[in-house]
Order: sequence, then C-alpha cells, then structure tokens
Amino acid sequence: MPLQIQKSSWSTTELEDLRELSRTFMQKELVPHQERWAKEKRLDREVWTKAGEVGLLALSIPEEYGGGGGTFAHEAVLYEEQARAGDSAWGVTVHNGIVAHYILAYAAEEKKREWLPKFATGEFVGAVAMTEPGTGSDLQGIKTRAVRDGDHYVINGAKTFITNGYHADLVVVACKTDPDAGAQGVSLIAVETDTPGFRRGRVLDKVGLKGQDTAELFFDDVRVPAANLLGEEEGQGFVQLMLQLPQERLIIAVTAVAGMEAAIDLTLDYTKERTAFGRPIFSFQNTKFTLAEAATEAAVARAFLDQCIERHLKGELDVQGAAMAKLWTTERVNKVVDDCVQLFGGYGYMTEYPIARAWADVRISRIFGGTSEIMKEIISRTL
Repeated sequence: MPLQIQKSSWSTTELEDLRELSRTFMQKELVPHQERWAKEKRLDREVWTKAGEVGLLALSIPEEYGGGGGTFAHEAVLYEEQARAGDSAWGVTVHNGIVAHYILAYAAEEKKREWLPKFATGEFVGAVAMTEPGTGSDLQGIKTRAVRDGDHYVINGAKTFITNGYHADLVVVACKTDPDAGAQGVSLIAVETDTPGFRRGRVLDKVGLKGQDTAELFFDDVRVPAANLLGEEEGQGFVQLMLQLPQERLIIAVTAVAGMEAAIDLTLDYTKERTAFGRPIFSFQNTKFTLAEAATEAAVARAFLDQCIERHLKGELDVQGAAMAKLWTTERVNKVVDDCVQLFGGYGYMTEYPIARAWADVRISRIFGGTSEIMKEIISRTL
C-alpha cells in the first residue's frame, strides 16, 4: 500500500488530468530506458520532441508564444511525476522552469517569438551556463567574457556542469561584459549552439544522475547578435539571476519532496515482501519506527512545500522562503533516502534497485541551485 499523501491545496481537476498524462508519458517514454541512458550518459534526443507533441513542454509559458498557458502548478505536477517515476535523465526542469523563463522575462520580443515556440515543440532544448571550472556559487567571479563588437558580442570562456549540455540548442550564458564592475558587470546572453566557435566538451561522469547529459561547454570567439542580450542593457545579469533563482530552488524542493515520497513507497513494498528470521522485515520495530519517522518527515516537508507553492503562485515567495524550502527539503530527502537504503540491506547498494539510484541521485540536491551552506547564509541575512 503506497504512502498516503494528502492532496495538495493548490491542486485542481485540470492539474490531476495533467498528472495522469505526465505519469503515462514517464512510464512509456522514460522508465524503460533508464539503464541504457545511464550507460550512454544521455537520454535520446527524441524524448524532447515526443514531450512537445503531447504538450508537456513550456507548460507555464503563455499561449501567445506557443506555450501551455499554465502556471508553476502545472510545472510542479510534471516534476513530481518525473521524480516518482524514478527518472533523473530528462532535464525538463531546466528547460521548462528555468531557461524558458529567462527568455520570457528578459529576451527582446522578436526573440521570444522566435525561440519560445521551439521550446514548446522540443525543436530547441534549453540550458543555462553559469558554473565555470574555477567558479561555483560565487557568480561574481566568472571569467567568461563577452565583448561588444558593433552589432554583435564576441564570447570567450568555458562552462562546466551544464545540464542538457549535450543536446542543448540554446544556452543562456552568464558572461562578464565589464570585468571591473563585479556583480554589475555580469550579463546574460543567449547563444544558439550552431554558432561557429561553440563546442561541447565531455559529457561528465557523475556519481548520480547518470542518464542526464551534463557537459562541458566552450566558447571560442563565438559571435552572436547584440539582440541576444537578455535585458535592455548590459550588467543586469546578476539581478536577473537573483530574481529567477527562487523558482529554481522551489523546483528543486518539488523534486526533493516527491523523491522522498517515492523512496518511502519503494521501501514499504520491499519491507513488507521480504522476510528475515521467518517474518516480514516490516514487522520489526526498527523498520516500523524508521518508516514512521520517514513518513512524518515527508508529510511535514509536503505541507511546507505546498505553502511555498501557494505563495509562489501569488507572486509572494521571497528569496528567504525559497532558500528555506530548498535547504529543508534537500536535507530531509537525503536523510530519508539513506534510511531507506539501510532497510534494503545489501540490495540497497545495488544499482539495479531504484532505491540505490535514488540515493546517488539525491546527493547533488544539497549542492546545485546553491549549496545548503549558501542557503543558510541567505536565510541568516534576514534574521
């Protein structure tokens, strides 16, 4: 019997229909290929176009730009079902919830009309390139440079840990347009990956998220139109990033809570079916108490997450609230999944078991989107 999850306060009949569509898509197009994608370190490119055909891309982008016309709630449903399906290969959270919204919020009107419909069909896959080999959370320290040359920018630099890097058709690149201006010298520029001088490096071999195409990207005199600058003028990139990061962190929280719930379901099934000393593992007090605690952790996290989603839908989720959501849910999912692995015993360490893959996958949640330590720093500034 699966974990009893109270229906979210923001849910509607329409969203539940989307949930069913998302679940069907995951089971048909994602679940059967996990092992192969993990070996190849990337999923099949046609997953994107198939998702576009059934209407799962650009869900929260207005219809006038080819999107679904929905809200963050539509995105949350999709991400929850992906996490519950045990898939970590498809970088749809970055494509839908992050890159498309940078374009929607900051691109010139003609660029929105050119690019966003391609995001909705899967013709374009989106990526965002912030992290560099020598720069992680401190984005003021990036070295990638964009120099204005007439009606173009010439970009030089390197990025790493880029989700969707192998398949990306459009990358939002954090650059320094004024290397002496600190945070005020950072700009965001969109680069189409068929531009001369752009090249992809390795698809990186990660501890978890094995099927996700996380890559190195290189920019060697990449010349792009000045119209690809996001925002009305240079130097707005850092502020743009800060304005978009709350949604990114909330997305991570959504997947963390759904991942927690999925891990508990897997463990409930396993401990009720497997026996030790002549009785089901679930019948032992330690198992029951561990899972009781895990279920409580998940319920509390779910209640806080739902509150944050409601605030975000009203435009009221602030930087501190998003940081709290990311910090709490990612720390909790790591503890819960680790406890679940313990109840599987040796099988919990075998990658053929979904719980082992989940254990490796969730570890990054305390790092990307801003580390737990950075979240604490952000929260402490408001105290």
